[in-house]
Amino acid sequence: MCGIAGYIGKGQVGLERVGPTLHLMKNRGPDNQAHVAVARGLVNIDFLHSRLSIIDLDERANQPFRIGRCTLIFNGEIYNYLEIRKELKELGIVFRTNSDTEVLLQSYLVWGEKCVDKFEGMWAFALYDAREQKLVLSRDRFAEKPLYFVEADKGIYFGSEVKFIQALMGRALKINQRQIRRYLVNGYKSLYKTPETFYEDLREVPFATNMVVDSEMKVEERRYWQPRYRPSDMTEEEAVERTRQALLNSMKIRLRSDVPLAFCLSGGVDSGALASIAAKELGHEVVAFSIVDSDKRYNEYDNIMATVKDIGCQHTVVNLKPGGLLGQLKELVAYHDAPVATITYFVHSFLSRAMAEQGYKVSFSGTAADELFTGYYDHHMWYLAEMKGQKEFKRRRREWEEQVKPRIRDPLLQDAGRYINNPERRDHIFLDNEKFAAYLNKEWQEEFREEKYEESVLHNRMLNELFHEATRVILHEDDLNSMRYSIENRSPYLDKNLFEVAYSIPSRHLIKNGYAKYILRQAADGILNDQVCWDRQKKGFNASIHSIIDVNNKRDRDYLLSDGPIFDLVNREKIAGLLDERSLPNSFSKFLFNFINAKIFLEQSHGVLPKVYSAKHQAAVSA
Repeated sequence: MCGIAGYIGKGQVGLERVGPTLHLMKNRGPDNQAHVAVARGLVNIDFLHSRLSIIDLDERANQPFRIGRCTLIFNGEIYNYLEIRKELKELGIVFRTNSDTEVLLQSYLVWGEKCVDKFEGMWAFALYDAREQKLVLSRDRFAEKPLYFVEADKGIYFGSEVKFIQALMGRALKINQRQIRRYLVNGYKSLYKTPETFYEDLREVPFATNMVVDSEMKVEERRYWQPRYRPSDMTEEEAVERTRQALLNSMKIRLRSDVPLAFCLSGGVDSGALASIAAKELGHEVVAFSIVDSDKRYNEYDNIMATVKDIGCQHTVVNLKPGGLLGQLKELVAYHDAPVATITYFVHSFLSRAMAEQGYKVSFSGTAADELFTGYYDHHMWYLAEMKGQKEFKRRRREWEEQVKPRIRDPLLQDAGRYINNPERRDHIFLDNEKFAAYLNKEWQEEFREEKYEESVLHNRMLNELFHEATRVILHEDDLNSMRYSIENRSPYLDKNLFEVAYSIPSRHLIKNGYAKYILRQAADGILNDQVCWDRQKKGFNASIHSIIDVNNKRDRDYLLSDGPIFDLVNREKIAGLLDERSLPNSFSKFLFNFINAKIFLEQSHGVLPKVYSAKHQAAVSA
């Protein structure tokens, strides 16, 4: 796990920019930083790398890493590197390190760009092949690792974080006002609906894609994997067993590390199953960290402790106290180079800090279990829509009425008939966006849209959530939150084989007895304690807006209404009226959080607020 940055083009990177850029990269890689001029001439190529040592801690595995004609910088982990290494050795390849970095590069030398088909892992890498005179920028299947690029100065700048690219370019990027409005009105689920980012001209290498740049600066994007729903005629028992085995294998290879590991533990099935599998099935000594909010709506303490006691793990609780966190939010927005997507990811940052304070360099999270195994209330709606006309429909509808409906807070999801009779409805996803648009100074709207992956409405929705709505945002926030404290975050549910198992299970098996994630629960049954495994209440990893800011506190209120570029976009009087409300619906609390983040981000970008990433980086920022 590391940080990468670089340039390819007809121009040149001033050496005076390299030092400050590497300094900014230290969070992602405190163990070593290096710059190599890979090529000079008609095309100039610079690679910058900062290393967080996880596998083979020796300096022999430092990057940029070169073998013959090829030079590599790599951020991520190839979890099945031992299996690939064995295969390469049988072909006569001799290794000089024990690192997955060398396995990656040796794989390319043998199989070319198709090497990525063999990898199980998360990655963003830049590889220059001098013989082919091409740069390969590659990103993993689920976009776990970030890779941004900008076409400028007769070439392409790229990097793991926006700040690296800006430092290497020697100038700030222009803020994308459309993305700010999109975030304010439609919320975090809209952020990956288009290729746009919070900056003009800044893009991301797409997921599951090799982006190849040749010596003439011609760019070609080559998709190497396409997610699909391929239902197999399996029984419920077969679905459970295949899921269990795939999840066990995913955990087994992701526990490979030469440094200490820790688990993010909530009160839900997703993270609880991972920790329980590690402890009970794989014999790993588990260390867990949890956030506990005093707000009863989000307090999962009882379930968390049920798992802790069951597996007997070392455990640290981070208690979230109301108010007084605005300053920390400003620091996090500065490090993210963007508004924080939701309050959940702001809270998550406290876990990373606690882990770092105790010396952990790798964390595990339960990201994407919902998108693989039907974890959201609206999944139940589309499940019922698909079940309509089948013999079990009436029973499944009755189970929803009895077990699920009483727990739903969203008013649009309390009528299953809306979606059974019209499965194309999506009005709850950008909930109340017309009301939020009224807070803008100028009219702005953008209709909901989604990619067409499958005919199955349920699986098409889950794929959109996985690649364009929910998971992509979580991964972006998880990466920055963890790397701010030099921690690698691993997501075992984002495993190619586990995905293919999950997306081969017929829809009819996915929900039963009113239980979402029924197959996952069954797969974890007997491993995860019953209290958590069969708990019907879905709280989610969340917190109250009052945990951050006290709108009744004069200082906080004065700041929220103080002059700033946000009020070029948003009506100040309407925001003042919103702050006067005694209680806010959940959707409006989210809008207020987005407003606060957008205000901070725009003020930092315009120099109104100082942008400080951490104390050790102030010198680099000043430079």
